[in-house]
Amino acid sequence: MSIDPDHFRRAMAQFATGITVVTTRDAGGRLLGLTANAFCSVSLSPPLVLVCVGERSETHVGFRESGRFGVSVLAEGQKALSERFALPGSGKFENVPVLTGPGGLPLLEGALAHVECRIWADYPGGDHTIYLGEVEHVQVFGGRPLLFHGSLYLGLKGEGAGA
Repeated sequence: MSIDPDHFRRAMAQFATGITVVTTRDAGGRLLGLTANAFCSVSLSPPLVLVCVGERSETHVGFRESGRFGVSVLAEGQKALSERFALPGSGKFENVPVLTGPGGLPLLEGALAHVECRIWADYPGGDHTIYLGEVEHVQVFGGRPLLFHGSLYLGLKGEGAGA
């Protein structure tokens, strides 16, 4: 059975997700990053998270070379960062406030949370690699999340939202 890629994409767009920017460094220390909504927690013991990275992404090379990655969970006002890191090519980090996390990974300032991981396992997943990361450092700042649904960026509405 053949599934139309555009139809599949529209179906998957019905699942509301948070937005993250996943970062790493290559062997030469160059900062690499991409926008990812294919991110989730997997296990509490050991603490594991999952992220999917496209095989053709230059960030994928950094994952392989460094064996580590960071995740910045984006806040409601960080749509421009999500759009910037979703584009291919270099220059993504120009004029972007970047912090160095306790584990030495680049993380985006103003995020709701930072997670730094060591690659625990990786698996082929079609045109992506599925990475499991063992969490080494976590920082939580809180706030309102940037959400994505129906190919649109959204925020939370109403009393108590984001609590």
